Amino acid sequence: MAKHYDREFKEQVIQYVLDHPDLPYTQIAKQFGVHDTTIGGWVKSYKNHGDQVVVRGSGNYASDEAKEIAHLKKQLRDTQDALNVLKKAISILGK
Repeated sequence: MAKHYDREFKEQVIQYVLDHPDLPYTQIAKQFGVHDTTIGGWVKSYKNHGDQVVVRGSGNYASDEAKEIAHLKKQLRDTQDALNVLKKAISILGK
């Protein structure tokens, strides 16, 4: 299961990265107990969002419509997966 970090922790790590541009992410990652690619993603997101720390947890949607769309997309994927299983079963049993 993925770990979720709060805004304050992300801000602290990002600020540390910005204050120490000469340090590699791997070293900073060991210091904070976070994977280096996670830090890279946070910094990239920070820069892409106008120097704002973006904190989005699972189930955290911008609106009720976005939540409903995500729910419907999941239902559609699940239904398509079930249909594919049934198609394979029919082809196996039909032989």
